[in-house]
Amino acid sequence: MAWAVATLLDGGVDEVVVAAPAADHEEFARALPAGIRLVVGGATRTDSVRAALGAVPGDAGAVLVHDAARPLTPPDVVGRVLAALAAGAPAVVPVLPVVDTTVVVDDDGVVTDAVPRAPLRRVQTPQGFSRVVLAEAYDDLPEGVELTDDAAVVRALGVPVRTVAGDERATKITVAHDLALAELQVAR
Repeated sequence: MAWAVATLLDGGVDEVVVAAPAADHEEFARALPAGIRLVVGGATRTDSVRAALGAVPGDAGAVLVHDAARPLTPPDVVGRVLAALAAGAPAVVPVLPVVDTTVVVDDDGVVTDAVPRAPLRRVQTPQGFSRVVLAEAYDDLPEGVELTDDAAVVRALGVPVRTVAGDERATKITVAHDLALAELQVAR
C-alpha cells in the first residue's frame, strides 16, 4: 500500500485518500506517510471507492482511483493520466495492447472464434476522472451492481473514456507468481 501511495505522490497527486478495513487502520496509519486520509472501506470494491470518493474535497477537480495491488506502477503513468485530465478528458485509463492470441471458448472448452487483438487493450490503474463525473456515475449506479473498474462505472453513464500509455511494471499482483515477479523487479 505504501508503494502505491508513493507512486501517486511522486506522480503529482496532491492529496491521497486510502480506503482500508477499519480493523487495519492503525497498521495502515503507521505504514503510510503523514497527511494521508484513511477511510473505512466497504465490503466490495464499489463500496470502498464510494467511501473514498466521499472523503474527497468537493472542490477537487480530478480524482484518481488506484489499486494497491499495482504497487510498482511508475509515477510517469500517473503523470500521463493527470495530463490527459488537465487537457480536458472527463475520464482516462492507462492501457497496454493485448499481445497474445485471444479466443472465444464455448461451455465444452472448444475454441469457437479468435478475437482480433489489434483494438484490444488491457486496462490498468490509476484511472482518472473529473470528480463531478465520477461522483455522478457512482450516484447513478444502482445499489448492488458491481462493475469491474471505475471506467466501467463512468461508461455506464455514457461518458467517453480516453486512454494513455500504461506500463508493464504496473502489473496487478494477485497470485504468488505475480508476487515473485514483482520481488525480482524490486531486487534489481
